[in-house]
Parts: sequence; C-alpha cells; structure tokens
Amino acid sequence: MRRFVFLVLALGLSFAAVAAAAPVGNPAADAGYRYYEIGDPAAPRPRPTAFGLLLVGGGDWPYDGFRWFIERAGNGRIVILRASGDVEAQNEFFNDIGGITAAQTLVFSDRRAASDPRVLGIVRGADGLFLAGGDQANYVRYWKDTPLAKAIDDHVRAGRPLAGTSAGLAVLGAHVYGALDGGSQTSRDALADPAGPTSTLTGDFLHLPFLDAVITDSHFGRRERQGRLIAWLAKLAHERRQPDVAGLGVDEYTALAISGTGESRVFSGNGGHVWLFRPLRAADVYAPGKPLSFRAVPVVGLGTGSVLHLPQFRVEQPAFHAVYDVEAGKIRRMEKN
Repeated sequence: MRRFVFLVLALGLSFAAVAAAAPVGNPAADAGYRYYEIGDPAAPRPRPTAFGLLLVGGGDWPYDGFRWFIERAGNGRIVILRASGDVEAQNEFFNDIGGITAAQTLVFSDRRAASDPRVLGIVRGADGLFLAGGDQANYVRYWKDTPLAKAIDDHVRAGRPLAGTSAGLAVLGAHVYGALDGGSQTSRDALADPAGPTSTLTGDFLHLPFLDAVITDSHFGRRERQGRLIAWLAKLAHERRQPDVAGLGVDEYTALAISGTGESRVFSGNGGHVWLFRPLRAADVYAPGKPLSFRAVPVVGLGTGSVLHLPQFRVEQPAFHAVYDVEAGKIRRMEKN
C-alpha cells in the first residue's frame, strides 16, 4: 500500500512539474513566440512603481540587486523577455526571490512577435521588465525598430524599472555590440583589427535615461573583456566621431543599480566590480586591418561601497584606479595610485 501511495505521489509531482513548465494559453505555432506565467497576473500591484535600471553582468543573480528592482516594480508583475530557454528566470523571480504578484515570460523566435498585439499588451502592462541572457544578436534582429522596442522605451519613461543580464545587459546602452558576426568577439580579435568585421556595433535600439553615451559589456573580468571594450570605444570615437562614449563592464554575480537621480550603486555576491572606461579621446592608431594602439586609457573600478553619479560619471569611493596601455594590439594594465 505504501509503495502504491508513493507511486501515485511521484506521478502527481511529475505531472505537476510538466504542467508548471508548459506554455499557458500559447499562441499558434507560427506566431513567433511562446508564453509562460507563474502567480496571478491579474492581481493588483501592492505599491507604486519607480524608475530604475539594473545592469547585471551575467551568471548568478545578486539577489539584493534584484530585490531593489522588485521594490521599484511595486512588488507587482515582472515580465521577462528572451529568445531562448523558457521558465527558469520567472521561477527564480517568483519562487527564490519572491515578493511579486506574478511573472510572465515571452520567448521570441521571430521578428513578427515584436508587433503582436498580445505581446505588446503584456509588455505595456508590466510593472517591471527583465531582459534575460542568451544571444543579443537575436534581440537586435527581433526587436530593433519594432513596436516592442518602443514599448520598452515607453515603460521606462513611465517610471517603471528595467533590468537586463548578460545579452539583456548588452542591449541597454545607446551603443550595442550586436554579436552579428555569428560569434562572441574576443579581446584578442578586437584589438588585432578594431575596424574589422567582428566589431558589429549598432545603435538607435533602446533610448534609456543616463545611458545615452554608454556601451555596456557583461561577464567582464572573468572573460577578460577589457580589450574588446577599449576597441569598441576606439571604433566609436573614430568612425562615429563620439569620443565621449563611456564603457561600462559588469562582472558576473554583480549589478549596477541606477536610480531616478542618476545615483548608481553596485550589488555583488562575490566582490565583483563595475568597470568604467572613459578615455574621452581618439585612439593613437586606428585603421582597417591594423592592430589598435590606444595609450593610457583610464579605468575606475566600482565596488559595493562605491557611488557612480550619472550623467557626469563622477565616482565616490572607487574600488580601484588603473590605466590600460594598448600598443600594436597588445594590452597591458598598470595600477594607478
């Protein structure tokens, strides 16, 4: 009898797990997206929303930063936008962090979905929007110059928070590495030919406060992406005549939280940093087919005790100062007192 009861319970749990992961009210197969939900999307939002941008470096989530984001969403309904995966982010929001009424997920597989009335209705009704990780090339191809991109801009202008991690972070700046070359550019390749075909930068995607002169990068220190961010800044200064663009690299398990006043703080679960690159000039040598030379590029590191004031890029209590020298495609870091 006990074995029978155990078998029934086990089967019941298995069926429940499958049901929880199944799409809810899914559209036709050719609609270009899948939909999932958890919680009660019709429940009223407990508190008012407030502006906030959460720039997450990828990997594990720094939960204190996500609680900051949820508070600015009024502890209401979080909508997750992605182009791969399914329910993992919504389950982490609802079950592991908690404090929200519901989470909904839209998984895009086609550009058509970015004009779908149901998709736009879900996004426009969100209390907080979260752009998940994956491949930012899909986000550029599916979302750029669509009603969805406008809806994301409108969401932020209405005083509601937006967060992005990894690929979702990559598209938050005014300038974007779109990864449209079919891979993920390394620092070595970027420095060897910053004007080459792997530096697929784009713009005019999202238009967010405080990030209008910023390009972002994720998984920063662990994947040694300092070189490629410097190469992107050189490309923007030379080809687009924009030497004032700043690069923000965010480490894994780390996030930069930007408030409505521009005051920005770091949350990290592993002592990670946010890296601010702002050379404010053109590179020393930048030409198609030639390795980059860009000397004395200043870097300011932000830790959990630091404050970044935007749009001035003024830093209080920096975690470190450094200078990067790039000479003929070779990069070297020098500590600065």
